Amino acid sequence: MKRALLALADGRVFEGVTLGAQGEATGEVVFNTAMTGYQEILTDPSYKGQLVTMTYPLIGNYGINDEDVESTRPWVEGFIVKEASSVPSSWRARTALDEYLKRYGIVGIQGVDTRALTRHLRDHGAQEGVISSIGSDPATLVAKAQASPGLIGRDLVKEVTCAEPFEWEEGVWDRTRGYRTPGAPRLSVVAFDSGIKRNILRQLRTLGCKVTVIPATASASDVLALKPDGIFLSNGPGDPEGVPYLIATVRDLMGKRPIFGICLGHQILGLALGGRTYKLKFGHHGANHPVKELATGRVEITSQNHGFAVDMASLEGQGIELTHVNLNDGTAEGLRHRELPVFSVQYHPEASPGPHDSHYLFHRFVALMEQAGALQDEESLRKGG
Repeated sequence: MKRALLALADGRVFEGVTLGAQGEATGEVVFNTAMTGYQEILTDPSYKGQLVTMTYPLIGNYGINDEDVESTRPWVEGFIVKEASSVPSSWRARTALDEYLKRYGIVGIQGVDTRALTRHLRDHGAQEGVISSIGSDPATLVAKAQASPGLIGRDLVKEVTCAEPFEWEEGVWDRTRGYRTPGAPRLSVVAFDSGIKRNILRQLRTLGCKVTVIPATASASDVLALKPDGIFLSNGPGDPEGVPYLIATVRDLMGKRPIFGICLGHQILGLALGGRTYKLKFGHHGANHPVKELATGRVEITSQNHGFAVDMASLEGQGIELTHVNLNDGTAEGLRHRELPVFSVQYHPEASPGPHDSHYLFHRFVALMEQAGALQDEESLRKGG
């Protein structure tokens, strides 16, 4: 192993040894509190532009397999761990973490005091950093971190969205049969790909939806031409205000079909409704965040990955209701329109990795589409009569 450094923009420097590819990587340094699921985290497109720190001290112990991926490749800019297991122990493992990172050119660092790093980020906020195994001068690396553009105002969606529309057929995973192909769909959903996770698509397909995934740059007329029963707004990386074209498209689609948004999709919806978003100090990244649904008082343990939030005060007088709140810091975790079939959550109900407490939201979306379809049928019959 070769010496490596992690330098933060505020001048703090951590020393470790190489993990994965050798070289240099720049991005916003964040921490994730999940104990498992590092493979899903690595392949989540929402982490584009970020160097991810895992707070759990041992990462890589069950290796990398061919199934637990959320996209076609890893998207993190870099990976930071206390200790990376060099010998995976799992019947599903196909390769070790270090080899996997090298294969995709992901620069990492291990041997870092991740507890000290996490406390520093909690106190001073997520910030730009550099991982390097080729540069040994801390001052030079700090200067590179300070020169990094950061996430605010950047459009990272264009770097992760699909190039062409495609249909998704795979359902949820079964321990004995792997991923299943569900039966014939009864509803049609168009999903904007801002960096969509595969388990979202699997959940929708399993609940009887034909899922057509489209680029984030698609227009409202492109969507309506597909005659969907509902529209889904996906998760994705970066600043939602850096994606004005998607905001405008969602605004054009409002009220024409039921809409469900997750994570970045929640923020895009908030902006399309006339609200504002703001950057959190260090964001929410992990699989153990408590969220309260206000209508029922029910508390869910949720999987989260976001650095921005919707300012609910900016939506006052717009007919919007706050539906979920984060019990750690009181931030908005869900909203709905009081008159239109539109709702969203900031967290990840598909939970990959994470708990399954929030799967009911996909059922809620299906019910909303069925209700809208029934109303359209009634209207057609009334006009026909």
